[in-house]
Amino acid sequence: MRIVAIDGPAAAGKGTLARRLAAELGLPYLDTGLLYRAVGRRVLDAGGDPADPAVAEDAARSLAAADLARPDLRTPETAAASSVVAAIPGVRAALLDFQRRFGAAGGAVLDGRDIGTVIFPDAPAKLFVTASPAARARRRWLELSAGGATLDLGAVKQDMAARDARDASRDAAPMRPAADAVVIDTTDLDADAVFALALQAVRARLG
Repeated sequence: MRIVAIDGPAAAGKGTLARRLAAELGLPYLDTGLLYRAVGRRVLDAGGDPADPAVAEDAARSLAAADLARPDLRTPETAAASSVVAAIPGVRAALLDFQRRFGAAGGAVLDGRDIGTVIFPDAPAKLFVTASPAARARRRWLELSAGGATLDLGAVKQDMAARDARDASRDAAPMRPAADAVVIDTTDLDADAVFALALQAVRARLG
């Protein structure tokens, strides 16, 4: 399988990298984080509690392709809800087949939190993209500010730290590097440097 699995925390740069690698390699791309954001958004829109397993699982099972194209999936509220629903085993199980079918068809680049450890543990190319908490918080703050949000940088740091803690400590597929993943720290690297490192690693693994 020509699967490139890219994992890592929020705002580390994995999404930008994944899209660029997919274009370079001629492979389809899936941002798996959008699946959980869409589930969280559906729960919030229905007035439900993202921490309610029954409500969250129902939203995951009824997810439609149109949900992934919504313009409100990048808001802080949606991000917080996605982190909560992602910790529910039933939600992850409901979305597991979708992700595997996407990649198994003819190869793909997928990014998320557990692609290399759970979704495609046998993927030949695995990357774990990370950066310092301060760098990631500033990137997210700049992104949100550019979109018109008026958030305090300190608040963004707190939200990100809370999400990191949930993602790393949850019982269902905690975020961690796969044992055979190439770890790339983007704290002091620009996008071109990150891409060059990643492409070299991926081509070595895919052959």
